[in-house]
Amino acid sequence: MIIKFIGAAREVTGSKHLITTDSGKRILLDCGMFQGKGLETDGMNRDLMFDPSLIDHIILTHAHIDHSGLIPYMYKLGFRGSVICSSATRDLCAIMLADSAFIQEHDTYTFNKRRAKKGLPLVTPIYTQEDAKECMNLFIGVPNNMKFRIDDNIKVRFTNTGHMLGSGVANLQIIENGIIKRIAYTGDIGRPVDPIISNPQPFPQADILITESTYGDRLHKDMQAAEEELLKAVIDTCVTRGGKLIIPAFSVGRTQEVVYAMNNFFNQRRLPKVDMFVDSPLAVNATTVFRMHPECFNNEFAKVMESDADPFGFENLFYVTRVEDSKRLNDHKKPCVIISASGMMEAGRVKHHLANNISDPRNMVLAVGYCAPSTLGARIMRGDKEVSIHGTVYEVRAEIRKIDSFSGHADYREMIDFLGCQDKSALEKTFLVHGDYETQKKYASSLNSEGYTNVEIPARGQEHIV
Repeated sequence: MIIKFIGAAREVTGSKHLITTDSGKRILLDCGMFQGKGLETDGMNRDLMFDPSLIDHIILTHAHIDHSGLIPYMYKLGFRGSVICSSATRDLCAIMLADSAFIQEHDTYTFNKRRAKKGLPLVTPIYTQEDAKECMNLFIGVPNNMKFRIDDNIKVRFTNTGHMLGSGVANLQIIENGIIKRIAYTGDIGRPVDPIISNPQPFPQADILITESTYGDRLHKDMQAAEEELLKAVIDTCVTRGGKLIIPAFSVGRTQEVVYAMNNFFNQRRLPKVDMFVDSPLAVNATTVFRMHPECFNNEFAKVMESDADPFGFENLFYVTRVEDSKRLNDHKKPCVIISASGMMEAGRVKHHLANNISDPRNMVLAVGYCAPSTLGARIMRGDKEVSIHGTVYEVRAEIRKIDSFSGHADYREMIDFLGCQDKSALEKTFLVHGDYETQKKYASSLNSEGYTNVEIPARGQEHIV
Protein backbone atom coordinates (compact mmCIF):
# COMPACT_ATOMS: atom_id res chain seq x y z
CA MET A 1 0.00 0.00 0.00
CA ILE A 2 1.22 3.51 -0.85
CA ILE A 3 0.10 6.82 0.66
CA LYS A 4 0.79 9.87 -1.51
CA PHE A 5 0.48 13.36 -0.04
CA ILE A 6 -0.92 15.64 -2.74
CA GLY A 7 -2.42 18.65 -0.92
CA ALA A 8 -2.15 20.44 2.43
CA ALA A 9 1.44 19.19 2.52
CA ARG A 10 3.52 21.85 4.28
CA GLU A 11 0.65 24.29 3.72
CA VAL A 12 -2.86 24.80 5.04
CA THR A 13 -5.28 24.32 2.13
CA GLY A 14 -5.96 21.73 -0.60
CA SER A 15 -6.25 18.60 1.56
CA LYS A 16 -5.80 15.47 -0.60
CA HIS A 17 -4.03 12.23 0.32
CA LEU A 18 -4.15 9.24 -2.03
CA ILE A 19 -4.04 5.63 -0.81
CA THR A 20 -3.30 2.97 -3.42
CA THR A 21 -3.68 -0.60 -2.15
CA ASP A 22 -1.67 -3.58 -3.40
CA SER A 23 -4.79 -4.74 -5.25
CA GLY A 24 -4.98 -1.42 -7.11
CA LYS A 25 -7.85 0.15 -5.20
CA ARG A 26 -7.49 3.94 -5.09
CA ILE A 27 -8.92 5.84 -2.12
CA LEU A 28 -8.64 9.62 -1.82
CA LEU A 29 -8.74 11.10 1.67
CA ASP A 30 -10.47 14.47 1.17
CA CYS A 31 -10.52 16.41 -2.09
CA GLY A 32 -9.99 20.05 -1.16
CA MET A 33 -9.27 23.21 -3.10
CA PHE A 34 -6.09 25.20 -2.67
CA GLN A 35 -7.01 28.73 -1.61
CA GLY A 36 -5.40 32.14 -1.15
CA LYS A 37 -2.57 32.15 -3.73
CA GLY A 38 -4.17 34.02 -6.61
CA LEU A 39 -3.42 32.70 -10.10
CA GLU A 40 -1.03 30.10 -8.68
CA THR A 41 -3.98 28.58 -6.83
CA ASP A 42 -5.92 28.07 -10.07
CA GLY A 43 -3.11 26.07 -11.63
CA MET A 44 -2.63 23.94 -8.51
CA ASN A 45 -6.34 23.13 -8.40
CA ARG A 46 -6.48 22.09 -12.06
CA ASP A 47 -3.43 19.81 -11.73
CA LEU A 48 -4.72 16.98 -9.54
CA MET A 49 -1.57 14.84 -10.00
CA PHE A 50 -3.77 11.78 -10.72
CA ASP A 51 -6.49 10.62 -13.10
CA PRO A 52 -9.90 11.24 -11.42
CA SER A 53 -11.57 8.51 -13.46
CA LEU A 54 -9.34 5.92 -11.75
CA ILE A 55 -10.30 6.88 -8.19
CA ASP A 56 -12.63 4.34 -6.58
CA HIS A 57 -13.67 6.22 -3.42
CA ILE A 58 -13.30 9.59 -1.71
CA ILE A 59 -13.38 9.47 2.09
CA LEU A 60 -14.45 12.96 3.15
CA THR A 61 -13.78 14.15 6.71
CA HIS A 62 -15.86 17.34 6.51
CA ALA A 63 -17.46 19.87 4.19
CA HIS A 64 -15.11 22.87 4.26
CA ILE A 65 -14.07 23.80 0.73
CA ASP A 66 -10.36 23.27 1.39
CA HIS A 67 -11.31 19.62 2.05
CA SER A 68 -14.26 19.05 -0.32
CA GLY A 69 -14.08 21.76 -2.97
CA LEU A 70 -12.64 19.79 -5.90
CA ILE A 71 -15.16 16.93 -5.86
CA PRO A 72 -17.24 18.57 -8.67
CA TYR A 73 -14.02 18.99 -10.69
CA MET A 74 -13.30 15.29 -10.15
CA TYR A 75 -16.81 14.54 -11.44
CA LYS A 76 -16.27 16.80 -14.45
CA LEU A 77 -13.12 14.84 -15.33
CA GLY A 78 -14.74 11.43 -15.07
CA PHE A 79 -14.83 10.41 -11.40
CA ARG A 80 -17.82 8.11 -10.80
CA GLY A 81 -16.84 6.39 -7.58
CA SER A 82 -18.45 7.01 -4.19
CA VAL A 83 -17.99 9.89 -1.76
CA ILE A 84 -18.30 8.51 1.77
CA CYS A 85 -18.91 10.95 4.61
CA SER A 86 -21.27 11.74 7.50
CA SER A 87 -24.88 12.63 6.75
CA ALA A 88 -24.39 16.21 7.95
CA THR A 89 -21.33 16.58 5.71
CA ARG A 90 -23.36 15.37 2.74
CA ASP A 91 -26.10 17.94 3.42
CA LEU A 92 -23.59 20.77 3.85
CA CYS A 93 -21.74 19.82 0.65
CA ALA A 94 -24.99 20.09 -1.28
CA ILE A 95 -25.07 23.84 -0.59
CA MET A 96 -21.36 24.58 -0.22
CA LEU A 97 -20.22 23.03 -3.51
CA ALA A 98 -23.04 24.77 -5.38
CA ASP A 99 -21.97 28.06 -3.79
CA SER A 100 -18.34 27.44 -4.74
CA ALA A 101 -19.39 26.81 -8.35
CA PHE A 102 -21.51 29.97 -8.41
CA ILE A 103 -18.58 32.07 -7.18
CA GLN A 104 -16.30 30.55 -9.83
CA GLU A 105 -18.79 31.22 -12.62
CA HIS A 106 -19.31 34.80 -11.44
CA ASP A 107 -15.60 35.52 -10.98
CA THR A 108 -14.76 33.96 -14.35
CA TYR A 109 -17.41 36.10 -16.08
CA THR A 110 -15.95 39.26 -14.50
CA PHE A 111 -12.38 38.18 -15.27
CA ASN A 112 -13.25 37.40 -18.91
CA LYS A 113 -14.75 40.85 -19.48
CA ARG A 114 -11.36 42.37 -18.66
CA ARG A 115 -9.51 39.78 -20.78
CA ALA A 116 -11.81 40.36 -23.76
CA LYS A 117 -11.04 44.10 -23.71
CA LYS A 118 -7.33 43.27 -23.89
CA GLY A 119 -7.84 40.72 -26.66
CA LEU A 120 -6.72 37.85 -24.42
CA PRO A 121 -8.19 34.32 -24.63
CA LEU A 122 -11.11 33.62 -22.30
CA VAL A 123 -10.88 31.24 -19.35
CA THR A 124 -13.36 28.71 -17.97
CA PRO A 125 -14.32 28.01 -14.33
CA ILE A 126 -12.80 24.93 -12.75
CA TYR A 127 -16.35 23.54 -12.59
CA THR A 128 -19.95 24.70 -12.94
CA GLN A 129 -23.08 24.63 -10.82
CA GLU A 130 -24.29 21.70 -12.92
CA ASP A 131 -21.13 19.73 -12.01
CA ALA A 132 -21.72 20.53 -8.33
CA LYS A 133 -25.31 19.34 -8.55
CA GLU A 134 -24.54 16.11 -10.44
CA CYS A 135 -21.66 15.02 -8.18
CA MET A 136 -24.01 14.90 -5.18
CA ASN A 137 -25.44 11.67 -6.63
CA LEU A 138 -22.17 9.99 -5.63
CA PHE A 139 -22.43 10.89 -1.92
CA ILE A 140 -23.16 8.25 0.74
CA GLY A 141 -24.02 9.52 4.23
CA VAL A 142 -22.81 7.30 7.08
CA PRO A 143 -23.73 7.68 10.80
CA ASN A 144 -20.85 8.35 13.18
CA ASN A 145 -19.32 5.30 14.88
CA MET A 146 -20.80 2.85 12.36
CA LYS A 147 -18.31 0.61 10.55
CA PHE A 148 -19.07 1.09 6.85
CA ARG A 149 -17.96 -1.80 4.65
CA ILE A 150 -16.53 -0.50 1.37
CA ASP A 151 -15.61 -4.00 0.21
CA ASP A 152 -14.34 -7.26 1.70
CA ASN A 153 -10.99 -5.71 2.59
CA ILE A 154 -11.77 -2.08 3.44
CA LYS A 155 -13.90 -0.59 6.21
CA VAL A 156 -14.25 3.01 7.39
CA ARG A 157 -15.67 4.46 10.60
CA PHE A 158 -16.14 8.16 11.39
CA THR A 159 -15.65 9.50 14.91
CA ASN A 160 -16.47 13.09 15.82
CA THR A 161 -13.68 15.69 15.77
CA GLY A 162 -15.83 18.65 16.93
CA HIS A 163 -14.40 20.88 14.17
CA MET A 164 -17.70 21.62 12.40
CA LEU A 165 -21.10 20.08 11.82
CA GLY A 166 -20.52 16.51 10.64
CA SER A 167 -16.72 16.49 10.88
CA GLY A 168 -15.01 13.24 11.77
CA VAL A 169 -11.80 11.25 11.91
CA ALA A 170 -11.72 8.78 9.02
CA ASN A 171 -10.67 5.48 10.63
CA LEU A 172 -9.79 2.95 7.93
CA GLN A 173 -9.10 -0.77 8.24
CA ILE A 174 -7.42 -2.18 5.15
CA ILE A 175 -6.61 -5.88 4.81
CA GLU A 176 -3.65 -6.80 2.61
CA ASN A 177 -2.14 -10.29 2.48
CA GLY A 178 -4.18 -11.24 5.53
CA ILE A 179 -2.75 -8.36 7.60
CA ILE A 180 -4.94 -5.49 8.89
CA LYS A 181 -3.51 -1.99 8.58
CA ARG A 182 -5.23 0.78 10.55
CA ILE A 183 -5.03 4.32 9.15
CA ALA A 184 -6.53 7.28 11.02
CA TYR A 185 -6.88 10.56 9.19
CA THR A 186 -8.09 13.26 11.56
CA GLY A 187 -9.05 15.91 9.00
CA ASP A 188 -9.36 19.10 11.06
CA ILE A 189 -9.52 18.83 14.85
CA GLY A 190 -12.00 20.98 16.76
CA ARG A 191 -11.84 22.47 20.19
CA PRO A 192 -13.13 20.73 23.34
CA VAL A 193 -15.20 23.82 24.20
CA ASP A 194 -17.23 24.44 21.03
CA PRO A 195 -20.43 26.27 21.98
CA ILE A 196 -22.60 24.28 19.55
CA ILE A 197 -20.96 21.08 18.29
CA SER A 198 -20.38 17.94 20.39
CA ASN A 199 -16.90 17.61 21.86
CA PRO A 200 -14.21 15.65 19.98
CA GLN A 201 -14.32 11.92 20.77
CA PRO A 202 -11.49 9.40 21.23
CA PHE A 203 -10.81 7.42 18.07
CA PRO A 204 -9.65 3.83 17.50
CA GLN A 205 -5.99 2.90 17.67
CA ALA A 206 -4.09 3.45 14.42
CA ASP A 207 -0.89 2.12 12.92
CA ILE A 208 -0.55 5.15 10.61
CA LEU A 209 -1.76 8.53 11.86
CA ILE A 210 -2.29 11.49 9.51
CA THR A 211 -3.18 14.60 11.50
CA GLU A 212 -3.58 18.35 11.06
CA SER A 213 -1.29 21.01 12.56
CA THR A 214 -2.84 24.40 11.75
CA TYR A 215 -2.33 25.90 15.22
CA GLY A 216 0.66 23.77 16.13
CA ASP A 217 2.57 26.71 17.64
CA ARG A 218 -0.04 28.61 19.66
CA LEU A 219 -2.56 28.44 22.48
CA HIS A 220 -6.09 29.83 22.37
CA LYS A 221 -7.66 32.03 24.98
CA ASP A 222 -10.65 30.86 26.99
CA MET A 223 -13.87 30.76 24.91
CA GLN A 224 -15.83 32.79 27.44
CA ALA A 225 -13.16 35.49 27.31
CA ALA A 226 -13.41 35.43 23.51
CA GLU A 227 -17.16 36.01 23.65
CA GLU A 228 -16.62 38.96 25.99
CA GLU A 229 -14.11 40.37 23.49
CA LEU A 230 -16.78 40.04 20.81
CA LEU A 231 -19.28 42.01 22.88
CA LYS A 232 -16.65 44.65 23.64
CA ALA A 233 -15.95 45.02 19.90
CA VAL A 234 -19.66 45.69 19.30
CA ILE A 235 -19.79 48.31 22.07
CA ASP A 236 -16.50 50.01 21.12
CA THR A 237 -17.44 50.27 17.45
CA CYS A 238 -21.19 50.73 17.34
CA VAL A 239 -21.87 52.54 20.63
CA THR A 240 -18.70 54.49 21.41
CA ARG A 241 -17.68 55.47 17.86
CA GLY A 242 -20.96 55.07 16.00
CA GLY A 243 -19.28 52.96 13.32
CA LYS A 244 -19.73 49.66 11.54
CA LEU A 245 -18.26 46.40 12.81
CA ILE A 246 -17.27 44.12 9.91
CA ILE A 247 -16.81 40.48 10.93
CA PRO A 248 -15.41 38.28 8.13
CA ALA A 249 -16.51 34.76 9.00
CA PHE A 250 -16.78 31.41 7.29
CA SER A 251 -20.41 30.80 6.35
CA VAL A 252 -20.46 27.37 7.95
CA GLY A 253 -19.47 27.07 11.58
CA ARG A 254 -17.95 30.41 12.48
CA THR A 255 -20.98 32.49 11.46
CA GLN A 256 -23.32 30.28 13.51
CA GLU A 257 -21.01 30.51 16.55
CA VAL A 258 -20.85 34.32 16.36
CA VAL A 259 -24.63 34.59 15.91
CA TYR A 260 -25.22 32.19 18.81
CA ALA A 261 -22.95 34.27 21.07
CA MET A 262 -24.84 37.42 20.06
CA ASN A 263 -28.12 35.62 20.71
CA ASN A 264 -27.00 34.75 24.24
CA PHE A 265 -25.99 38.36 24.91
CA PHE A 266 -29.40 39.44 23.59
CA ASN A 267 -31.17 37.03 25.97
CA GLN A 268 -29.04 38.40 28.82
CA ARG A 269 -30.04 41.96 27.80
CA ARG A 270 -26.37 42.88 27.37
CA LEU A 271 -26.37 43.37 23.59
CA PRO A 272 -26.64 46.98 22.38
CA LYS A 273 -29.71 47.62 20.25
CA VAL A 274 -27.97 47.92 16.87
CA ASP A 275 -28.85 46.26 13.59
CA MET A 276 -26.95 43.06 12.80
CA PHE A 277 -26.77 41.57 9.32
CA VAL A 278 -25.65 38.11 8.23
CA ASP A 279 -24.82 38.89 4.62
CA SER A 280 -24.22 35.50 3.03
CA PRO A 281 -26.72 33.30 1.18
CA LEU A 282 -24.56 30.28 2.05
CA ALA A 283 -24.65 31.15 5.77
CA VAL A 284 -28.45 31.37 5.62
CA ASN A 285 -28.70 27.94 3.99
CA ALA A 286 -26.06 26.47 6.30
CA THR A 287 -27.98 27.66 9.35
CA THR A 288 -30.98 25.70 8.02
CA VAL A 289 -28.77 22.58 7.71
CA PHE A 290 -27.61 23.11 11.31
CA ARG A 291 -31.22 22.97 12.45
CA MET A 292 -31.61 19.63 10.59
CA HIS A 293 -28.87 17.86 12.56
CA PRO A 294 -29.47 18.07 16.32
CA GLU A 295 -27.50 14.82 16.70
CA CYS A 296 -24.36 16.93 16.23
CA PHE A 297 -25.15 19.38 19.07
CA ASN A 298 -23.59 19.28 22.52
CA ASN A 299 -25.79 18.90 25.61
CA GLU A 300 -25.57 22.55 26.63
CA PHE A 301 -26.74 23.79 23.24
CA ALA A 302 -29.55 21.22 23.23
CA LYS A 303 -30.73 22.56 26.61
CA VAL A 304 -30.70 26.13 25.28
CA MET A 305 -32.97 25.02 22.46
CA GLU A 306 -35.54 23.84 25.00
CA SER A 307 -36.13 27.45 26.13
CA ASP A 308 -35.01 29.33 23.00
CA ALA A 309 -36.76 28.05 19.88
CA ASP A 310 -34.25 29.77 17.59
CA PRO A 311 -30.70 30.24 18.97
CA PHE A 312 -29.73 31.63 15.56
CA GLY A 313 -32.28 34.44 15.51
CA PHE A 314 -33.25 37.45 17.61
CA GLU A 315 -34.63 40.97 17.31
CA ASN A 316 -32.51 43.27 15.11
CA LEU A 317 -30.78 40.30 13.41
CA PHE A 318 -31.38 40.16 9.67
CA TYR A 319 -30.31 37.48 7.19
CA VAL A 320 -29.43 38.94 3.78
CA THR A 321 -29.56 36.83 0.63
CA ARG A 322 -30.40 39.15 -2.29
CA VAL A 323 -27.58 41.05 -3.97
CA GLU A 324 -29.56 44.30 -3.99
CA ASP A 325 -30.11 44.07 -0.23
CA SER A 326 -26.40 43.45 0.28
CA LYS A 327 -25.57 46.55 -1.77
CA ARG A 328 -27.99 48.64 0.33
CA LEU A 329 -25.77 48.01 3.35
CA ASN A 330 -23.25 50.38 1.76
CA ASP A 331 -25.76 53.19 2.34
CA HIS A 332 -26.76 52.07 5.83
CA LYS A 333 -25.93 55.17 7.88
CA LYS A 334 -26.59 53.82 11.38
CA PRO A 335 -24.06 51.85 13.45
CA CYS A 336 -24.38 48.16 12.66
CA VAL A 337 -22.66 44.77 12.63
CA ILE A 338 -22.09 42.99 9.31
CA ILE A 339 -21.11 39.31 9.40
CA SER A 340 -20.09 38.17 5.94
CA ALA A 341 -18.02 35.53 4.16
CA SER A 342 -15.34 34.62 3.45
CA GLY A 343 -13.42 34.29 6.69
CA MET A 344 -10.02 34.78 5.02
CA MET A 345 -11.44 37.84 3.17
CA GLU A 346 -10.38 36.34 -0.17
CA ALA A 347 -13.78 36.13 -1.86
CA GLY A 348 -17.48 36.74 -1.43
CA ARG A 349 -19.46 39.74 -0.26
CA VAL A 350 -17.15 40.62 2.61
CA LYS A 351 -14.63 42.09 0.13
CA HIS A 352 -17.22 44.67 -0.93
CA HIS A 353 -17.91 45.55 2.72
CA LEU A 354 -14.19 45.90 3.38
CA ALA A 355 -13.79 48.16 0.34
CA ASN A 356 -16.60 50.42 1.56
CA ASN A 357 -15.60 50.55 5.24
CA ILE A 358 -11.89 49.85 5.80
CA SER A 359 -10.81 53.48 5.32
CA ASP A 360 -13.17 54.93 7.97
CA PRO A 361 -11.56 55.18 11.46
CA ARG A 362 -14.95 54.83 13.13
CA ASN A 363 -15.20 51.26 11.86
CA MET A 364 -13.59 48.01 12.92
CA VAL A 365 -12.62 44.80 11.12
CA LEU A 366 -12.74 41.85 13.51
CA ALA A 367 -11.21 38.54 12.39
CA VAL A 368 -12.57 35.49 14.21
CA GLY A 369 -10.73 32.67 12.44
CA TYR A 370 -7.57 31.54 10.72
CA CYS A 371 -6.23 33.47 7.71
CA ALA A 372 -3.65 31.70 5.53
CA PRO A 373 -0.42 33.76 5.22
CA SER A 374 -0.95 34.84 1.60
CA THR A 375 -4.59 35.97 1.95
CA LEU A 376 -6.09 39.46 2.10
CA GLY A 377 -7.15 38.71 5.67
CA ALA A 378 -3.57 37.99 6.70
CA ARG A 379 -2.35 41.22 5.11
CA ILE A 380 -4.96 43.23 6.99
CA MET A 381 -4.31 41.42 10.27
CA ARG A 382 -0.54 41.96 10.12
CA GLY A 383 -1.05 45.71 9.88
CA ASP A 384 -0.58 46.63 6.22
CA LYS A 385 -1.42 50.33 5.83
CA GLU A 386 -2.80 49.85 2.32
CA VAL A 387 -4.50 46.85 0.70
CA SER A 388 -5.74 46.11 -2.81
CA ILE A 389 -9.39 45.00 -3.06
CA HIS A 390 -10.83 44.20 -6.48
CA GLY A 391 -7.88 45.98 -8.07
CA THR A 392 -8.28 49.24 -6.11
CA VAL A 393 -5.89 50.27 -3.32
CA TYR A 394 -7.53 51.32 -0.04
CA GLU A 395 -5.95 52.97 2.98
CA VAL A 396 -6.51 50.93 6.15
CA ARG A 397 -7.81 53.38 8.75
CA ALA A 398 -10.41 51.20 10.48
CA GLU A 399 -9.39 49.54 13.73
CA ILE A 400 -8.20 45.96 13.25
CA ARG A 401 -8.75 43.27 15.89
CA LYS A 402 -8.51 39.48 16.00
CA ILE A 403 -10.05 36.84 18.25
CA ASP A 404 -8.31 33.49 17.75
CA SER A 405 -10.45 31.57 20.22
CA PHE A 406 -13.44 31.44 17.85
CA SER A 407 -11.36 29.30 15.52
CA GLY A 408 -12.69 25.81 14.82
CA HIS A 409 -9.12 24.48 14.97
CA ALA A 410 -7.70 23.18 18.23
CA ASP A 411 -4.48 24.73 19.50
CA TYR A 412 -1.38 22.58 19.92
CA ARG A 413 -2.18 21.59 23.51
CA GLU A 414 -5.76 20.66 22.59
CA MET A 415 -4.53 18.64 19.59
CA ILE A 416 -2.04 16.75 21.76
CA ASP A 417 -4.81 16.01 24.27
CA PHE A 418 -7.04 14.78 21.44
CA LEU A 419 -4.32 12.41 20.21
CA GLY A 420 -3.88 11.12 23.76
CA CYS A 421 -6.28 8.24 23.06
CA GLN A 422 -3.55 6.63 20.94
CA ASP A 423 -0.92 4.21 22.24
CA LYS A 424 2.24 5.99 21.05
CA SER A 425 4.24 2.75 20.99
CA ALA A 426 1.75 1.22 18.53
CA LEU A 427 2.03 4.09 16.03
CA GLU A 428 4.36 3.15 13.20
CA LYS A 429 4.27 6.65 11.72
CA THR A 430 2.67 10.04 12.41
CA PHE A 431 2.34 12.43 9.47
CA LEU A 432 1.66 16.14 10.00
CA VAL A 433 -0.42 17.81 7.30
CA HIS A 434 -2.59 20.93 6.94
CA GLY A 435 -0.22 23.46 8.47
CA ASP A 436 2.35 26.11 7.65
CA TYR A 437 5.76 24.40 7.47
CA GLU A 438 7.41 26.48 10.20
CA THR A 439 4.43 25.85 12.48
CA GLN A 440 4.58 22.13 11.71
CA LYS A 441 8.23 21.92 12.73
CA LYS A 442 7.38 23.44 16.12
CA TYR A 443 4.44 21.08 16.56
CA ALA A 444 6.58 18.08 15.62
CA SER A 445 9.00 19.11 18.36
CA SER A 446 6.11 19.30 20.85
CA LEU A 447 4.96 15.81 19.83
CA ASN A 448 8.49 14.46 20.23
CA SER A 449 8.57 15.91 23.74
CA GLU A 450 5.33 14.04 24.46
CA GLY A 451 6.92 10.73 23.45
CA TYR A 452 5.81 10.47 19.82
CA THR A 453 8.44 8.96 17.55
CA ASN A 454 8.64 8.73 13.75
CA VAL A 455 6.89 12.06 13.26
CA GLU A 456 7.23 13.26 9.67
CA ILE A 457 6.18 16.36 7.71
CA PRO A 458 5.61 15.17 4.13
CA ALA A 459 6.21 17.41 1.14
CA ARG A 460 3.75 17.68 -1.73
CA GLY A 461 3.99 14.59 -3.93
CA GLN A 462 5.88 12.54 -1.32
CA GLU A 463 4.97 8.86 -1.07
CA HIS A 464 5.11 6.47 1.88
CA ILE A 465 5.02 2.68 1.52
CA VAL A 466 3.02 1.05 4.31
